[in-house]
Amino acid sequence: MSETNSPSRYTITAALPYTNGPIHIGHLAGVYVPADIYSRYLRLKGHDVAFICGSDEHGVAIPMKAKKEGVSPKEIIDKYHEIIKKSFVDFGISMDNYSRTSAEIHHKTASDFFEKLYNQGDFIEEVTEQLYDEEAQQFLADRFVVGTCPICGNEEAYGDQCENCGSSLNATDLINPKSAITGNVPTLKKTKHWFLPLDRYESFLKEWILKGHKNDWKPNVYGQCKSWIDDGLKPRAVTRDLDWGIPVPVEGGEGKVLYVWFDAPIGYISSTKEWAEREGKDWEPYWKDKDTKLLHFIGKDNIVFHCIIFPSMLKAHGDFILPENVPANEFLNLEGNKLSTSKNWAVWLHEYLQEFPGMEDVLRYTLTANAPETKDNDFTWKDFQARNNNELVAIFGNFINRVAVLTHKYYDGVVPTPSEFSAIDKQTLEALKEFPNTLSNSLERYRFREASQELMNLARLGNKYLADEEPWKLIKTDEERVKTVMYVALQIATGLAILSEPFLPFTSNKLKNILNVTSSAVETSWDELRAKETLLPFGHQINKSELLFRKVEDKEIEAQLAKLEATKKANEQMDKEIEPQKETIVFDDFTKLDMRVGTIIEAEKMPKANKLLVLKVDTGLDTRTIVSGIAESFTPEEIVGKKVTVLVNLAPRKLRGVESEGMILMTENQEGKLVFLNPDEDGVNPGESIS
Repeated sequence: MSETNSPSRYTITAALPYTNGPIHIGHLAGVYVPADIYSRYLRLKGHDVAFICGSDEHGVAIPMKAKKEGVSPKEIIDKYHEIIKKSFVDFGISMDNYSRTSAEIHHKTASDFFEKLYNQGDFIEEVTEQLYDEEAQQFLADRFVVGTCPICGNEEAYGDQCENCGSSLNATDLINPKSAITGNVPTLKKTKHWFLPLDRYESFLKEWILKGHKNDWKPNVYGQCKSWIDDGLKPRAVTRDLDWGIPVPVEGGEGKVLYVWFDAPIGYISSTKEWAEREGKDWEPYWKDKDTKLLHFIGKDNIVFHCIIFPSMLKAHGDFILPENVPANEFLNLEGNKLSTSKNWAVWLHEYLQEFPGMEDVLRYTLTANAPETKDNDFTWKDFQARNNNELVAIFGNFINRVAVLTHKYYDGVVPTPSEFSAIDKQTLEALKEFPNTLSNSLERYRFREASQELMNLARLGNKYLADEEPWKLIKTDEERVKTVMYVALQIATGLAILSEPFLPFTSNKLKNILNVTSSAVETSWDELRAKETLLPFGHQINKSELLFRKVEDKEIEAQLAKLEATKKANEQMDKEIEPQKETIVFDDFTKLDMRVGTIIEAEKMPKANKLLVLKVDTGLDTRTIVSGIAESFTPEEIVGKKVTVLVNLAPRKLRGVESEGMILMTENQEGKLVFLNPDEDGVNPGESIS
């Protein structure tokens, strides 16, 4: 099926988000915003669309997080499923169904799928050696193993993938593997599993992808698939030793579950079933009819699963269609650093919605305008502010506000009757008619960033037209001409209301309310925009103007940057190695230390020494001189009068000719600055050594 054919229906899937954390901007830019734009666009074109998603709730990361937080895996998935689902709704992601892989319908669908392939003899059964943690008495699933990546040398690679270089791995590939449960070096132990022999599907994949989709799949997708196929495909396990997941539904599968990569993509099918059952539809045509166009929206880390493994599963099953396209995006970074759920280096969607209420479309637009479609891109808060203030406010919002305000000022909100059109009027109206095709051309090729800029060009067209015609000046000399100018401007505004809907759904609704075009009598479809001579008829009453966008102030951006800076410092502290405990002492050793509270009564710099201060300290016993290496952290003036902890029975020692009679006890904060010993001081954390 070519991209230009008009299918009977579309099945659009968005990668199932993993319920070990909330949604962040990387997920949105890579998957959910483009999938939503495309689904909304298809609906506006009158197509039958099933936009399908759901929570991925199996796999080893869930029990790992549950163990860390001291709760059950179900508590983890329920918590994040609700956060994710609500965030999508509040952000305007228009999924037709959002399911979850813990649902009964999914367990049955995935089990039935496995059994069919099993009964057809599509699996290989093998006894292999897997990593085993003797202390925990369990086999270590991939994410329970951490070690050095054999490809790039990253020392924190997981047993399934290195997040530094993106290489897919097996846990036994890792150099110096360790158990993430106990930290022990695992042993090898025999266990039985079922494997999907991907090598059997090499010729099919070469024909289908390398020949069939050479010209219509994105280069990053095609290139990764070609690399995998050229390297030669190997059997891949479809089961694992774990107690969290879908039980293997055949004899000998006790204590084993379906591998999450096997069950998760089947979640698209079970979610479609759930939707169809609720809506009174037949689900099968959306997955089995050759006139259906199946599209997977994913990030680049999921290309192999959606282009090689899942299609091989579908091919083996025999009843399903294959994806027509998999428009995967690259990664989005944040302020120059890789997004990380575990390190809290992210802009979380649910937090954004609380901190920027009513500004859903600003984030949607920024992420689309800067989408990582062909290479990794960077989100910065300064760019977010600039996109909002310089484009959405100054171009789009400014044009609409001018049009609505002037229409009310001159004509009490009634669309005026135009007089004769000038050459510039005709040229402007013809240009307006071209925009649906221009945007469609970009969207059909999954160039959402390009399409968003074309939409902004329509707003620029309107602004330029008003700026050139200057109706606010012309009203004094040629009222009839102003009627035509405002009529043309209102047609452009209506075009923006229609064409902005996939990109800026909340703004589109506001604009349609301002223009009073929500009723079927004046509503216009995407394709009608090109054919209709009049989008907003003269005599039509519009409503009062409201601001579509507000300016983002510097203080708001500074607050977000400060939040990230705090995260960075917390991560640095977490990464800082805690000094190991010194050798054990007995109580008698401790009683030899005589520590007293003292007050610094004088302080001065030691001549020709950058680090040393000479202090006079009242210990309660006496006033004594102590030389302390704290000059890089404190000035003499700021510590006079400070109460400190003093080791008073330390043997005297001469430093640069001055006899020091004791020691001030100190620690360091996370910036490496010395802090007088007081556990309540800011930045002093458990594990800091006292010296």
